[in-house]
Amino acid sequence: MEINRLLKIGVDKIKDRPYSNPVLEAVLVLGELLNVDKTYIYTHGEEKVPQPLVDRFLELMDKRKEGYPIQYLINKREFMGLDFYVEEGVLIPRQDTEILVEYVLDYIDEKYGDSPINILDLGIGSGAISLSLAYYRKNATVYGVDIHDTPLKVANINKERFRLDNVKLYKGDLFEGIEGLGLEGKFHIIASNPPYIARKDIDSLQREVKDYEPIEALYGGEDGLDYYRRIIPDSKKYLREEGLLVLEIGFDQGKDVVHMMEEEGFKEVKVIKDLQGLDRVVSGIKVKELD
Repeated sequence: MEINRLLKIGVDKIKDRPYSNPVLEAVLVLGELLNVDKTYIYTHGEEKVPQPLVDRFLELMDKRKEGYPIQYLINKREFMGLDFYVEEGVLIPRQDTEILVEYVLDYIDEKYGDSPINILDLGIGSGAISLSLAYYRKNATVYGVDIHDTPLKVANINKERFRLDNVKLYKGDLFEGIEGLGLEGKFHIIASNPPYIARKDIDSLQREVKDYEPIEALYGGEDGLDYYRRIIPDSKKYLREEGLLVLEIGFDQGKDVVHMMEEEGFKEVKVIKDLQGLDRVVSGIKVKELD
């Protein structure tokens, strides 16, 4: 079957799917199967597609029609200018999280320049935060922790893809993953995009998210704040004096997370907004302890 005809069939299958871009998605999936880019698809519409790939393409379009995320179909998600490998079992990186990464990159430049620093990322998922920081700031040694096997597998794939030798990945529940490594008081920056969806909001998530992405990477307890209650106090043990704690938050959690940080003695606590003007990140500095 010719590329153009096959694309039309694929687009027709998913054209009524909410939160989709049918033409682009069909082109991306077929391009992935043929191992060619979008331009090739657009300029070789008369080219024949082998029948096994026709069958596979139509199978994937049927999955997309049911709400299966396009990023899992093509095993790819662009984040911070990098093509991350993703698969079912890891949270799909969001552009919102780039706000946190860009903030940290700027912070490193302003405070540390090219000096060696240590960064910890809690709950790495695909490695979007940790590997982006390691890729763009080679003076950083980045430690990443996740409690689940699939994120660690995927993050390691991406680590190899980006040829990063300044990243160390560990399995464990938050700070338990680095216990016994002698890293207390060693981190200049601790970052996390923890699960923060409250129970009442789970059912209102779009189908692509609630039915296919890992619930453990989304659900933050009854009010969505369970992980902040654990991370904020425990981070003080691992941060250096004047170290930075930076956390992604839900749009309505800014005041609560700011309050938690201030209660734990952090200073210069502030909220960073996303491109829509919504609260997206909270940061604070560990207060220097008096002798």
